[in-house]
Amino acid sequence: MTPTPGQPAEDKRIFGVLPNNRTTDGSIPFTPITAKQKMTIAFKDSFDLPVYPTAGAFALLYQLENQNPSFGQGMEGYAKRWAAAYGDQMIGNMMTEGIVPSLTHQDPRYFRLGSGPKTTRLRYAVWQIFSTKTDSGHRTFNVAEFGGNAAATAISNLYYPDTRTASDNAEKLAIQIATDTFSNVLKEFWPDVKRYLQRKRHPNAGD
Repeated sequence: MTPTPGQPAEDKRIFGVLPNNRTTDGSIPFTPITAKQKMTIAFKDSFDLPVYPTAGAFALLYQLENQNPSFGQGMEGYAKRWAAAYGDQMIGNMMTEGIVPSLTHQDPRYFRLGSGPKTTRLRYAVWQIFSTKTDSGHRTFNVAEFGGNAAATAISNLYYPDTRTASDNAEKLAIQIATDTFSNVLKEFWPDVKRYLQRKRHPNAGD
């Protein structure tokens, strides 16, 4: 999103790597975004370069744990697990950040608090998993988060042959929501972490 005059642009990458395309400053006046802008955010988060090695890391973990054993082992098994892990990320992003928010007129952005007690900001980051803004600026239950991830979990049954039970799907949904919660916490505190790292790197910069 384009920052207002005098407002610093949000970092597009956390730790210089993780995509951070949907964070905005919660202190500025709310301006809704269009369905096209929502889909653009989802597209960027789904096809950004770091997404591919991230899927590779998950695939390696699943390979070591021999999850979905029908995928097999070796390079063929790893390739199948990589494709599945990438599919999880891409479909989840498109559903929760683009498609479902557009249909429900909800805003997929994370509105960073940025100041105040750390415990308050932590609770705020977690709460935004359950509560989100509508296009009119009001707060409502986050259908995009829960409905979008539920849809992505259902679609994943098409390519996960060994984990299609209700308990498997509930576990996958819980993991995705927990991952998104952690992502909110990173979005909230990344500027603080960045300032801390800069002070450690240049301890006399403010003298």
